[in-house]
Amino acid sequence: MEGLFDDAALRTRPDVPGSGSLQANTHASAPLAVRMRPRTLDELVGQPQLRAEGSPLRQLIDGRQSMSVLLWGPPGTGKTTIAAIVSGQTDRAFVEVSAVSAGVKEVRAAIDQARADLTARGRETVLFVDEVHRFSKAQQDALLPGVENRWVTLVAATTENPFFSVISPLLSRSLLLQLDPLTDEDVAEVIDRALLDERGLAGRFALDGDARDHLVRLAGGDARRSLTYLEASAGAAAAKHKTTIDLATAETAVDRAAVRYDRQGDQHYDVISAFIKSVRGSDADAALHYLARMFEAGEDPRFIARRLVILASEDIGLADPTALTTAVAAAQAVQLIGMPEARLNLAQATIALAVAPKSNAVITAINEASADVRAGKIGQVPPHLRDAHYPGSQKLGHGTSYAYSHDEPFGIAEQQYAPDVVLDAEYYRPTTLGAEAAVKDRWERIRRIVRGR
Repeated sequence: MEGLFDDAALRTRPDVPGSGSLQANTHASAPLAVRMRPRTLDELVGQPQLRAEGSPLRQLIDGRQSMSVLLWGPPGTGKTTIAAIVSGQTDRAFVEVSAVSAGVKEVRAAIDQARADLTARGRETVLFVDEVHRFSKAQQDALLPGVENRWVTLVAATTENPFFSVISPLLSRSLLLQLDPLTDEDVAEVIDRALLDERGLAGRFALDGDARDHLVRLAGGDARRSLTYLEASAGAAAAKHKTTIDLATAETAVDRAAVRYDRQGDQHYDVISAFIKSVRGSDADAALHYLARMFEAGEDPRFIARRLVILASEDIGLADPTALTTAVAAAQAVQLIGMPEARLNLAQATIALAVAPKSNAVITAINEASADVRAGKIGQVPPHLRDAHYPGSQKLGHGTSYAYSHDEPFGIAEQQYAPDVVLDAEYYRPTTLGAEAAVKDRWERIRRIVRGR
């Protein structure tokens, strides 16, 4: 539940005993999301693989082992929460270094202070670096001495693939823990706990099932958001002298109408089906309508992005060669930016794919090729195409008559590439739509040269 922590509160001083625990700063008038911060690993919602007995995170906390960890997962999955729990449950000081504003100087100062604390008082420090992928190589290098000598327990969080965004020396010295997105059930558990917990609403309000589902949908997997909406709904109910939060009250409090949409039921499949068919049918307006319905219902944006990436090849292909690039860029933007801003990227991709020329030649080609393979049309690889890089290969006739394409006119050699059994197969049949019309002309000329026609 990453969203349950205020960044400003995390910038605690390592020289203040007990500063590693953020719970001391919680007061009765604090926001519900602040009051309901998990205090222990057992209170953390979601991430069962990290909370399991014997897991590396358990060993770090229960065994008080000093090891550095990289937490990799989408926003709102509990990265910041875990960092604070590690500090609070092991009585370590807690210090945050902002990857947005800190430089090498600040990183070294934090490590030097932690080293001094360790030497003088024997007290260890948890150094939390959020969005570590934003650190430059020099900044990440500055973390290495503290990690290597265990002057600090580094807990670094990233939403991007650390194999691409974190330097290898730091990655090899840290334990990588991958966090999964919070499910609807996880968010519902957060809400239910806040309704009854003494730190939360302490049983003063009941929550109707429809209202609960509405808050879960609107939260979109973000625990803090769900508690913010719950607190607003409880306030609206109290203003009406009601002790039950119904759907109408929740809608009024959050100013969002409930979208009739079951993410696990027929509506989920019906709406995404209509969305894809609208894009395929080139109706950008209808596609945007269904896209908006999914947004408002809290559909997982990554699910939408994946479907667009598939559609780009299945329904557009080489009729617009940029379609796949557009869809993949939108999917990457969803991971990089997150909601609600990523809705713009998905909307742009939806419009671009809807108005693009259409062709199903790609899926038809691979389906027919797969059908032949499944039917047993395998055949031997022609000898001149076989590997000729090992001793004795030429004695077997491998590669001896291979014609190097770049030595031939137009860079195309007349020779057999396919096995005999599918020698005359023509899987890819381009349409005359969009850019594929030019591909069709070129492919037909190439095919005639290659096959000696």
